[in-house]
Amino acid sequence: MNTTGRWTTAVVGAALLLGCVSQPAVSHSADTERVLVFSKTAGFRHDSIPDGVAAVKQLGETGGFTVDATEDANAFTPKNLRRYDAVVFLSTTGDVLDPTQQRAFEGYIRQGGGYVGIHAAADTEYDWAFYGGLVGAYFQSHPAIQPATVVVEDRAHPSTSELSPTWNRTDEWYNYRSDPREQVHVLAALDESSYTGGTMNGDHPIAWCQDYQGGRAFYTGLGHTKESYADPAFRGHLLGAIRYATGDAQADCRPENGYRPLFDGTAESLADWRQAGPGSFIRSDDGTLTSSGGMGMLWYAGQDLGSYSLKLDWKMAGATGDDNSGVFVGFPPSDDPWSAVDNGYEIQIDATDVPEKTTGSVYGFRSADLKKRDRALNPPGEWNTYEIRVEGERLRVWLNGVRINDFTNTDPARSLRDGHVGIQNHGADDRVSFRDIRIKELPVKGG
Repeated sequence: MNTTGRWTTAVVGAALLLGCVSQPAVSHSADTERVLVFSKTAGFRHDSIPDGVAAVKQLGETGGFTVDATEDANAFTPKNLRRYDAVVFLSTTGDVLDPTQQRAFEGYIRQGGGYVGIHAAADTEYDWAFYGGLVGAYFQSHPAIQPATVVVEDRAHPSTSELSPTWNRTDEWYNYRSDPREQVHVLAALDESSYTGGTMNGDHPIAWCQDYQGGRAFYTGLGHTKESYADPAFRGHLLGAIRYATGDAQADCRPENGYRPLFDGTAESLADWRQAGPGSFIRSDDGTLTSSGGMGMLWYAGQDLGSYSLKLDWKMAGATGDDNSGVFVGFPPSDDPWSAVDNGYEIQIDATDVPEKTTGSVYGFRSADLKKRDRALNPPGEWNTYEIRVEGERLRVWLNGVRINDFTNTDPARSLRDGHVGIQNHGADDRVSFRDIRIKELPVKGG
């Protein structure tokens, strides 16, 4: 499969974080992303804006993308916006674009552009409905600057993949006019019991992403203080956001509600899991399971499943993608891992085999849509998200939010209507990691 070039670019971008201020070029090539930082204010002005602009420029220098910065709204023309892979609204406030400029930006997003909103970007353009949907929620109020605990809900997105499950930091914590959870994919939320002044009744998203009218959108409420932009963790948060918005990294940004954890990173959540066959999975302090030895399988014995959406995050360790593993569904309980092979179906992870046995395939039965798969796949060393949806005998697979496989079982010796799920440890030379295995049961359908 033809993914080597994008893998190389992505790995380099992820490995580099800090550096010197870059000087923007006049134009960019097809191989270099270009980002516009817009920081015009028509209301309150944050004194951290210069620090924010400098930080994004430094991230661009080391991360391989070009950065231009402006407070001139005349930059918002169709011709000029076409030069950029993403536009960052850095603590903008008030009405910063006129109707013509707004229409140009709407067209840019609808044609696949990227948006990153930082902090007071939610205190911007209250009378522009398109922008309200793009940012996700408008600012309402904030208490005094103070420490708080951020609960990281999605640790596969490039903006949060290097963070711990909880992130303790000091910032100005926005309350929003509405809870965006039903419309966006929440990446992180505030624990309102960890500080004073939260008004969102215990469900307080603070960073999120979404696919919006053809474009990619990300927002973080963090970034009020000057100190934020010198913090390596926050800078990594911004770098991942920009990589997602430019399309350099892929993520599942569909709204996610109603899932319950099967494995949440804790030792306690492994109580209903069983190891079948040789090898094992090693749990690390950051809540990751990594395969060791084999060939075996860790399977969830807590219940039979018949109609469900299974989500889990995974990454390969080797640079070539030749790390064999898979996710098994629809097999009967057994201490023999070959029972799952013979009676269930495997959704493959290894990226180097023939089409019907490589990433996203129903192993040995149906190849993924390779063009869609290759566009959606992040490289080895970066996290990916599978959604595996089983309804009746139909099995569908989404990779980072993109549907890449649709398979229907017709083998009378197998059935997807009742069975278990598991993750494979393939062999001593294969290392694949998993996080955040969760499930949502669905209404039973025929077919």
